[in-house]
Amino acid sequence: TMRKPVVDMADCTHCDGCVEMCPEIFSKQFGQIEVADLETYPEDEVNEAIMYCPENYIFWDEQP
Repeated sequence: TMRKPVVDMADCTHCDGCVEMCPEIFSKQFGQIEVADLETYPEDEVNEAIMYCPENYIFWDEQP
């Protein structure tokens, strides 16, 4: 299985903390947070962004 970070844009407050913490993973495009399409994601960095998100709108999606 592959784990991919997901940002719940329906409720995102656009604090841009994830972009500041992990610019190689998260970016802001046209007012939306985009997740880079990577083969694997650095777990520690994504987990830090998840913990930093004030509204807990970043989570891991388990993909088969």
